Amino acid sequence: MKANKFIISALCLSLGAMTLAGCQDKAAPAKEGAEQAPAAAAPQENATAPAAAIDKVAMNVTGAGASFPQPIYVQWAQGFLEKAGGQVNYQSIGSSGGVKQIVAKTVDFGATDSPMSSEELDKEGLVQFPTVIGGVVPIVNIEGIEAGALKLTGDVLAQIYLGDITKWNDPKIAELNPDLTLPDENIVTVFRSDGSGTSFIFTNYLSQVSTKWKDTVGADKTVKWPTAQTGTAGKGNEGVATYVGRVKNSIGYVEYAYAKQNNMAHTQLQNAAGQFVQPSQETFAAAADVDWSNTKGFNLVLTNQPSDNAWPLASATFILVHKNPANLDNTKAALTFFDWAFKEGDDMAKGLDYVPLPANVKDLVRKEWEQVVGQDGKPLYVVN
Repeated sequence: MKANKFIISALCLSLGAMTLAGCQDKAAPAKEGAEQAPAAAAPQENATAPAAAIDKVAMNVTGAGASFPQPIYVQWAQGFLEKAGGQVNYQSIGSSGGVKQIVAKTVDFGATDSPMSSEELDKEGLVQFPTVIGGVVPIVNIEGIEAGALKLTGDVLAQIYLGDITKWNDPKIAELNPDLTLPDENIVTVFRSDGSGTSFIFTNYLSQVSTKWKDTVGADKTVKWPTAQTGTAGKGNEGVATYVGRVKNSIGYVEYAYAKQNNMAHTQLQNAAGQFVQPSQETFAAAADVDWSNTKGFNLVLTNQPSDNAWPLASATFILVHKNPANLDNTKAALTFFDWAFKEGDDMAKGLDYVPLPANVKDLVRKEWEQVVGQDGKPLYVVN
């Protein structure tokens, strides 16, 4: 494995406008409550909103949470600093930490890959909206196995993490990969040590494809990993990628940008339509072809969608802000930043293999922002 771009172990970096922290969060996992996304009537087009000039702003906004979107938030913040002069500081501490900190009002926005339910949003007085769509991918470190070569089904992946399949040359894996030479070596599973939206996406998918996983482990940001005695845990997507890169015959799961930028070997997965697919912008977009308009707080899970070309571990990632924020200026500045990213940041997102939100979904998000109000009860941020 080559030296990586995004892997950060026990380290905090300042990249341009954004602070990245590989810090473990100790928050309790949030409750489940996301709806499985229904199929949309017709595909959506990518946003084509014209670039808008923005006045230079003096601000210092702080956010924290999911490591899944960290790479794109880095680039957006760098671009925003250059174009608008505003500084956005983001700590990658895991989705549970992001929820905990926004609820505690210690940050201006929280970030989570596991959407909060409408009941949770109402209880905490929060507005939730998606920013980009991406995918979680299994990654392996097996000598001689190139990226995209190994095929796995959801059931086989679940059996690996249940500890029911322990060798790489197990007949169930070998049957799927007749053209590969698989070693007679023990499988080392790598998973998250922190409360993680990436883990929620992964375990939500496994719960859909494996009854045993659903009944014995379930889906959450933090679970009791059946292979904890033989596997290893890493903090953040960065930590999991680091361990898989170092440990031979290991398997883990990370957001696709971490795998691609670090030349890690991802697997193919069989989707709900029975097709083996590769992770890509196209397969993420196929999974995201859903109707966002009728669900409060955009509370949709995109795993295991029925499209022929859908990547089964696709997901949106979400931002949380208070409806009645204590710091009006900073919350307004945060919304200014995300509106700028929606207008100017699509190419940056595509460059990191995220899928930008369709134009109509961005409009729905901007409508949602009207719930964020000042002391006079009027919307804090009005889109020009």
